[in-house]
Amino acid sequence: MTDTPRSAARSAAPPADGATRVAAVDCGTNSIRLLVADVAADGSRLADLDRRMEIVRLGQGVDRTGRLAPEALERTFAACRQYAEAVTALGVDPAAVRFVATSASRDAENRDEFTAGVRELLGVTPEVITGDEEARLSFTGATRGLPADGRGGDSLVVDIGGGSTECVLGADTVRAARSVDIGCVRLTERHLTDPDAGGGVPAGPPAPERVAALRADIEAALDLVEETVELRSARRLVGLAGSVTTVAALALGLEAYDSAAIHRSRVSLEQVREISEMLLTTTHAERAAHPVIHPGRVDVLPAGALVLLAVMERAGVAEVLVSEHDILDGIAYSAAEAVRAAR
Repeated sequence: MTDTPRSAARSAAPPADGATRVAAVDCGTNSIRLLVADVAADGSRLADLDRRMEIVRLGQGVDRTGRLAPEALERTFAACRQYAEAVTALGVDPAAVRFVATSASRDAENRDEFTAGVRELLGVTPEVITGDEEARLSFTGATRGLPADGRGGDSLVVDIGGGSTECVLGADTVRAARSVDIGCVRLTERHLTDPDAGGGVPAGPPAPERVAALRADIEAALDLVEETVELRSARRLVGLAGSVTTVAALALGLEAYDSAAIHRSRVSLEQVREISEMLLTTTHAERAAHPVIHPGRVDVLPAGALVLLAVMERAGVAEVLVSEHDILDGIAYSAAEAVRAAR
């Protein structure tokens, strides 16, 4: 997932060569993202027209309260207003818009407020999908268009979101998947915030006992994953979403976020271990000084990096192949399939 907007030249001209123009929205716990794209007639690829992201922290406090906070809803609706303008400007048929909501809205008691607000702004009802559907869309978005692995066998796709992490195993199709509640925002709120200081992340590095509790929570969740997904059977690991792409940016030593450099890059287990240790032993200000860490990720990246490290250790892999294509792309492909099926 890119942390800077990426947009092709905007044009409301119809798509060429039988392609289907769609709009996909992925609303997660930490961010909301838009992709307007032309999907090829055979469904094998897509061409971006507009791809953007806003950190809205919709899942603020959901793990503790079970409700979406009013200020989080307003931040999300503000982004939806901008997205509605882009979708209209690019001439997307309302029937070709798919809005998917994941962990935070799945868990919230007042998700009807969220649904009604999105419907009013974008004219589409958000789908609060299951963890299994989230995993399938992530797998499709991540693996379609990746080079074939000459060794054969299954790929393990790990999508580290704000509220949950999906582990998906398969080759051409999904063979096994499991979603667990160890997203970077949820874990940060559980283990790295200070209730006595208004629930914020302390300015200094997290205390060792907090890190130990965080690690234990991740390991317990991966025990659940392994009841369904044989992590060690994968021939390669494909990593998705902002925690993974930001770790890759740090490993590459980038001075600015560069999605082209990050996409299909490979980060070794040792690099992920070193970056995780750095993130867990530095202050908030020191992390914020890294230009490739989005301000909305400074507090949650340590937890996200630790999830990636734990998955790599469990899977026994030497490296992670980083993909900028993820559930958002999977949503776009599925929207195009639905449009074609309705014709």
